[in-house]
Amino acid sequence: MRTDAAEQVDSYFICATPRTGSSLLLGLLESTGVAGRPQAYFRAPDEPLWADRWQILRSDQGDFEYVDYVQAALAAGRTENGVFGAKLMWGTLDEVVDKLGKGYPHLGGQDVALLNRAFGRTRFVYLRREDVLAQAVSWLRAEQTDAWYIGGNGEIGGGNGGSGQMPSFDSTRIDELMQTIDEHNAAWEAWFTSNGVEPLQVRYEELDGDMAGVTEGILTFLGLKSRDRRAIVPRHTRQADELNNQWIDRYRADSAQT
Repeated sequence: MRTDAAEQVDSYFICATPRTGSSLLLGLLESTGVAGRPQAYFRAPDEPLWADRWQILRSDQGDFEYVDYVQAALAAGRTENGVFGAKLMWGTLDEVVDKLGKGYPHLGGQDVALLNRAFGRTRFVYLRREDVLAQAVSWLRAEQTDAWYIGGNGEIGGGNGGSGQMPSFDSTRIDELMQTIDEHNAAWEAWFTSNGVEPLQVRYEELDGDMAGVTEGILTFLGLKSRDRRAIVPRHTRQADELNNQWIDRYRADSAQT
C-alpha cells in the first residue's frame, strides 16, 4: 500500500464494491478526528433520508436542489480541520457526476474537474478484496437479511437489525455476485486510468490485519496525521461467522464436482 505524503486535501472518496470492509474503514477514519465523518452520503435511495435529516428546503413537489444537498453533506461530513470524506460504490459515481453536471454544465464530461469543483481538492482511496468468493458470500448474506453492518455511527439504510430473514445458500447467486464484483472492480480501474487518477490502493485483507496501521497510511496519503494512534478504533462489529466458512467450503466442493 503506497502511503506517499501529500498536501492536505479538502475531500476524499473511498471507492469500493460491497462487502470490502468499507463501513469498517469509514468508522476507523472517523475515529481519528481529522478525516471527516465519512458516510455513504450519495447512495441515491438514501439521499431523501439524508435530506430530511439535514432539513434541506424542498419544492412543492418534494424535490431539492442537488447543489444544496452537496453543501449539506459537506457541512455534516467535515471535521473541524475542514476535511470531508464519503464512500462511493461503482454506479454511484456516475449518478453523482451526472447530478453535479446539471449544476456546473461547463464542466460536463470532466468527472474529476466536477468533483474538485464541488468538493475541493479531492483524492481517492480504492478499497478491494482479494478473496472474491468470501466477498460474494458476505454480499449474499447481507442481501438476504438486509443486515449490512453492526454498530456504526449514524448511518442511514441497511440497519443493524436487518429483516430477520434466515439466509440460505445459493450457488447461482454467488456466481452472479462474483461476476458483478469483477465487473465493478474493472470499471473502477478503467475510470481511474481514463481520468488520470492514481488512487491509494487498500486491500481488505490488509485492513483486517492492521486496522490502525492501514488507517494511518491513508491519513498520510491525504496529508493528515492522527492525533493519537490509540484513538483509531473500529466502530463496527465483524459479521462473518462459521456460516460464511461453511458456504465457502460448500461452494468450492460443488465447483470441484462440476
